[in-house]
Amino acid sequence: MRIGIAADHAGLALKEQLVKVFRESGHEVLDFGPSTLILEDDYPDYVVPLARSVASGEIERGVAICGSGVGACVTANKVKGVRAALVHDVFSAHQGVEDDDMNVICFGARVLGDALAWDLAKAFLSARFIGGERHQRRLGKVKALEN
Repeated sequence: MRIGIAADHAGLALKEQLVKVFRESGHEVLDFGPSTLILEDDYPDYVVPLARSVASGEIERGVAICGSGVGACVTANKVKGVRAALVHDVFSAHQGVEDDDMNVICFGARVLGDALAWDLAKAFLSARFIGGERHQRRLGKVKALEN
């Protein structure tokens, strides 16, 4: 799967760890940065290009990381076509894709450890949108909000 990942300074170490395990698992990874620690950076500078890449279809799924995950999630959801969620449990990681067609998962690097983040990412990446009638209907209402 072709995935993208972005973080700010608070999420840099977790991003680097996830990039490593994604690649070891056979995923193609587009790293939207940062590549070095910049304490004054801002998560929108990295998350917006990631979200736009997901929305355009350049990448299939995205992972956005900041300290709490909240700012990355709020930012990603401002991009039309992105359905991002801040996730801390495996059920939500796959259910968000299956029922809500979530295409960006957000993590708080100050909240999750590397092992849990990897478990959540695996659940997110392996899930598929069910596309049932009720899910399509609900997703249509969400998409209508973007217009």
